Amino acid sequence: MEYSKLLIETTDGVALVTINSPRTMNALSSEVLAELLGAFTELEAASAVRAIVLTGAGEKAFVAGADITEMSSMSSLEGHRFGKAGQRVMLQLEKMKTPVIAAVNGYALGGGLELALGCDFIYASENAKVGFPEVTLGIIPGFGGTQNLPRLIGRGRASEMIFTGKMITAAKACEWGIVNEIFEVGKLIPKALETARAIAAVGTLAVRYSKDAIVNGLNMSKEDGFRYEASLFGVLFSSEDQKEGMGAFAEKRKAEFKGK
Repeated sequence: MEYSKLLIETTDGVALVTINSPRTMNALSSEVLAELLGAFTELEAASAVRAIVLTGAGEKAFVAGADITEMSSMSSLEGHRFGKAGQRVMLQLEKMKTPVIAAVNGYALGGGLELALGCDFIYASENAKVGFPEVTLGIIPGFGGTQNLPRLIGRGRASEMIFTGKMITAAKACEWGIVNEIFEVGKLIPKALETARAIAAVGTLAVRYSKDAIVNGLNMSKEDGFRYEASLFGVLFSSEDQKEGMGAFAEKRKAEFKGK
């Protein structure tokens, strides 16, 4: 698939995906959403890709939001379809086995914050600001924000952000648990890539099964989650990666994982 709104670079098992539409502050149009869905699907199928970093072009915005120009003339049915298109991207991020790090540079508002929340965790630049301004436009978050944010930071803080439409700083987002870590603007992407390379270097199946256990376990009771974890734990003992990892430990050498 060819991409006009995305840049994709793959090195050492890590794919850097950049939303490349700086003139619109990387707004999520229908075209951008379709390209993101296609890119994530292709990268998930690429055995050489073991971790992904997602960012936006420029230092002003990760993604400033969904494309308001496109949304302003939508009918109710078109709005529903647009929301579902955005949710498909977020669900793809959640379901795919390959871990994805959001590198939030600048603004991550509305659909941009929803996109970041769809990733496994978020790194942010010092100048980052996040928020859900949808209520100031007479709508609500439509790409999963009302579901993902309360699950992450609790109902109270999520309600405050969504009901007021106010932005919060990277420092506040880190304090509230939205962002894992904050970096200087110029160090954000290198640090995200460094972490992605560390993920790519360990047991590929183990990382993928870990994500599976976390994502699916959050939708289960703790007892069911324990059972699910145990089943995945057991399955890994039939993998080549488990034999290689434990064999390398015993032989005091670096393991060479193949994702099998």
